[in-house]
Formats: sequence, C-alpha cells, structure tokens
Amino acid sequence: MQFNFNIYSSLLLIFFVHGLVYAILLLRKGMVNETPAEKWLATFLLLCIMHIAPWMLGFAGWYDNQPYRQIMFYIPFQNLLFIGPVIYFYIQSLLNPAFRFGKQQWLHLVPGILYLLYNVVMVVADKLVLANIYFYADGRDKDFDNWYQYLGFFSMLFYFIISLKYYTMYRKLMVQVISYADVTLFKWIRNFLVAFLTMLVVKLLFTLASNIPAFQHLDYVGPWWEYLTFAIIFYYIAITGMSNAIHTKVSFRLNALGNNTVYLLQNVNTLANTIIDDAEVIVIENDTKTTYKNEENLLAEWKPKIIAFVQHAKAYEDAELSLTQVARALQTNPSIISKVINQGFQLNFNDFINKYRIEAVKEKLAAGEQKKQTLLGIAYDCGFNSKATFNRAFKKFTNVVPKDWVA
Repeated sequence: MQFNFNIYSSLLLIFFVHGLVYAILLLRKGMVNETPAEKWLATFLLLCIMHIAPWMLGFAGWYDNQPYRQIMFYIPFQNLLFIGPVIYFYIQSLLNPAFRFGKQQWLHLVPGILYLLYNVVMVVADKLVLANIYFYADGRDKDFDNWYQYLGFFSMLFYFIISLKYYTMYRKLMVQVISYADVTLFKWIRNFLVAFLTMLVVKLLFTLASNIPAFQHLDYVGPWWEYLTFAIIFYYIAITGMSNAIHTKVSFRLNALGNNTVYLLQNVNTLANTIIDDAEVIVIENDTKTTYKNEENLLAEWKPKIIAFVQHAKAYEDAELSLTQVARALQTNPSIISKVINQGFQLNFNDFINKYRIEAVKEKLAAGEQKKQTLLGIAYDCGFNSKATFNRAFKKFTNVVPKDWVA
C-alpha cells in the first residue's frame, strides 16, 4: 500500500489510529452498557478521523498516485454536515434519559445524506454512464469546494448554538427539580462544547489566513496545521469523554429550536427504553422573582406545608431529594411545589434545600459535633453528597468557607 512516511503524514497518522481505537472502545462500551451517549461520541470520533484523513493521506502520496487518487476523489471523507447533528444527539443522549432517535432526528441528517447521494451521482456518472472524468475534470477534490466547506462550517456553528442552548436549559431545569444539581451539571459537557467551539474558531482563523499572501506561499503545509490542531482537540475529547461515566436520571422534554419551556416527564420507563404514552408532563417554572396577586392564597396555603415537611421532617437529609418526592409526600403535583418555592421563597429548589442543609450543619457545629466527626461527615449527615457541593453552598449562604466558620 502506498504511504509515504514523513513528519506531516506520520503525525496525523498517530492521531488517526488513536482516534479509531477510542471510537471502537466507546462503541463497545455503549453496546455493553446500552448507553447511546457512548455510541454517539464514538460516531463523532469516527467523523473526526475521517476529517483529517485527506490531509494525512495526501501527504502520504495518495493524491499523486493511482488508484489512490480516485479513492480520494470519490469517497467523501469530510462529512461536515453530519458532525453538528451527531454532537447535538450526543449531548441530548447524555443529559436526557428520555431522548430517543426517531423520525424528527432523521431530519437533521438529511443535508449530510444528500451530500452522500451527490457523491454517488458523481461516481455513477464518471464511472458508469460517461466512462470519463466529468465531475473531476478540474482535478480538485469536491470535499474542499468552497460552497461545501462554508456550508459545513455554518452547519457545525448552528448545532453548536442549539447544543449550548440545550445545555443551558438543562442547567436551569436541574436546579428546579433536584437537590443535588451540582453533581449533574456535567462540567464535561461544558468542556466538550468549549473544545468544539475551539475547533470552529481554528477553522475560521485558517480560512481567513488563506487570503493572506504569505500564508498562501506555504501551499499545503499551512492548512496542515489546521488539521493537526483539529486532531489534538478531538484527541482530548476522546480521552476525556472515555472517562465520563455520569448519566442524569431526570427525564424531560424541551425544544432547543423553540421557546424556553421545559417539561419534566414522570412515569418514564427508562429500563425498557420507551416513553409511556400517558407520561405525566409537568411544566417547570423558572421565574424566581415575580409573585402574582392571584397566587397569594396558593403561597399562603403551601408555604407552611413545605416548611413543615422539609424542616421538621428533615427531608433535606435525603441526599437525592427531588421536587417530585416533595410533591408526592404532600399529595400534590410538582408544578405547585416548584411555583411556591420559586415565588414564595425566591429560591430555586436546589438552593432552597441546600439552605436547610447549611442551617443543619451550622446547628451541629454550634453543638460541637465537629469534635466527634469530620466536617465532611457532618455535611453528609445533613444531606450533602459531595465536598465540592457542600463548600459552594456553605460559601453561598454564609459568605465564608466551612473551615473559617469552624475557626
């Protein structure tokens, strides 16, 4: 097989092979654990290694020799219109147990499928119908046509924006429905989106640099640096994504392309990978600042009940206390509890429960409990499930860190 080893082809080959290995491992992990998120991340990595393949194989001599030249021309290595949707599906599958790949999701793949069909038409026309080179008469790889590169860039930018919106709405939902939101806010998703944005920025910078004469004199070496940078970034994504093993348990429905309404789903059968047709849909309020006059009676009725359950029954000691648990205990629906906490206490559910936990910690410290056990042990007894969450909540409600309070 033709492959000229040099600094340019060899470096990209290293990332190509490692990316392929990680993709296979993630795919196997997803199949064994039945977790779609790993499968989508594996698909993303496969698209990434195919993205750098033309530059790797080009420096290895494939564009200069047959039959490799025709392979490079007629196989669409750069599937730019698939990368954005795959990222969007990955984030949804990681954050939302209710996410399923269905008919609506197929619509996101239509542009990429049309480009594949376009390549099939070129192969059929040149090889079977015309028996002559027509589409490739100019000797240029169609993957690098300006219209396709620009369309691919804007496609990826569009899906980055809606993925970021999806994650932002997810964060707003978590603090409204669970008392351990810090654990499920997924710094990995934030880092992943930053990494992908860096890919887009690098691509934009190199596109702008291609209009500079000094850069143009570098020929193929200049753009090669873009693909090396791209490879380094997806290698980081592969390593970090492989170690990410946290999955959220809260099912919801939202439309990142539409309004900002988030629907919390109850009675979702995640074990059977199906959503029950009569799943209870609960609209979660995000407004913590406005109280309406016609709701004063509602607040007057439910605030004492919520306080009695959370404070006197010490419900806050449950590290995984959720909005639905509180609603079930008080024999009402989560929408009412959410509205009362937001408007009556001017806090989201996560902060509301953590405030009680902090007060419980302070009471134990005042009683000298720190002489019997560690500060972290006290925090766990009061309902916190991580040191980082405890420290952030304590600083938020007391303006000092726990150690300074004890001292």
